Amino acid sequence: MSERKLFMKLYGMTWSHERGINPLVAASKDFREIEPDVVIEWNARSLADFELYPLELLADTYDLIMIDHPHIGTAVEQGILVPLNELIDASFLQDQEMYSTGLSYSSYTYKGLQWALPVDAAAQVSAYRKDLLVQAGGSVAQNWEDVMNIAKRLPDGQYIGIPLVPVHAYSTFFTLCAQISGRAFWSEGIDLPLEIGEQVFKLLDKLMTVLHPESIHSDPIDMLNRMGTTNELAYVPLIYGYSNYARERYRPHSVSFTNIPSNTDIPNGSMIGGVGLAISAKCKNPDIAAKFAVMVASPEYQKTSFFLNGGQPGYRSAWEDSEVNRLCNGFFENTLLTLTNGSMRPRFDGYIEFQEQAGKLIRETLMNRSLNRRDVIQTLNNMQKLARQEK
Repeated sequence: MSERKLFMKLYGMTWSHERGINPLVAASKDFREIEPDVVIEWNARSLADFELYPLELLADTYDLIMIDHPHIGTAVEQGILVPLNELIDASFLQDQEMYSTGLSYSSYTYKGLQWALPVDAAAQVSAYRKDLLVQAGGSVAQNWEDVMNIAKRLPDGQYIGIPLVPVHAYSTFFTLCAQISGRAFWSEGIDLPLEIGEQVFKLLDKLMTVLHPESIHSDPIDMLNRMGTTNELAYVPLIYGYSNYARERYRPHSVSFTNIPSNTDIPNGSMIGGVGLAISAKCKNPDIAAKFAVMVASPEYQKTSFFLNGGQPGYRSAWEDSEVNRLCNGFFENTLLTLTNGSMRPRFDGYIEFQEQAGKLIRETLMNRSLNRRDVIQTLNNMQKLARQEK
């Protein structure tokens, strides 16, 4: 019998972590059972590229793109993506919105249209090595005083940490501002009050004195790999959660996850991340691409094949599923309250450039105690306003 001739090939772009690529490769194989004549081939880029790389440079080549929601404003203004309302039944989108994990679905809603499906949900949560905290006679932190107490109890050679490469220095600053104030000021297009920013810098300056020395050079993947392969890191109060590290045998040491510390008694303010599955405006067959996206985002698929192949679901029932949680040491149920009370970054056209420059300034400020914090906050406010005006 002659081999069936393929008549369609689509290309997708994601990011180069098991969580980013493995579930999509598996989904593409599963999709062949629905559409035998369709092949979807995935490529991957680094985490740094994923967070900062211009979508317009991807949309010419790829049909399906996993995107970070702050890119939405620029993508919409430049006509890079297809609004999913044109391709997917309204009832399916309504269900996705109703069962969104926190703000995941709404983060891809812009100007009344839906531009991606929230197939992956994340926010800054807390990570810890249970064995190391027990040995040090402590437990996870409920508030920020607890965090400092954990650092003091740890033996020589063990630390707490926070990823502080520029984008994640920005994430931590944003989370703490939202937590202390109860608002996401730049997302609302207004200045961050100087007194709020000063409180955050005061806390971060204090934390800087006890962090692992490599924190300033680490992104979340770097830090979680260090936690999972060495005994150097016992606790990280703010880090984007990766359920992979909570699974048995993923790394030599299992990492546990929980809600973030807060002085408000609620783990609020965490800057949400996650990834949305979007369709390029230049997609060769948007109807087929949408059919694939619906399969990946569907409730049953999210809690089975997507999760079992290393994915981190976006659909809320997957986060609440007992079997999913059993297989990852309760990662989802133990952090869901943080996701539910998260905050959303701005998404205006030109935001990504602001985020990159703001992250560099925040990181530099944390490394240089001589910089006037009030002046830095005013500079950040001015940078945000300028970024909006330039567009």
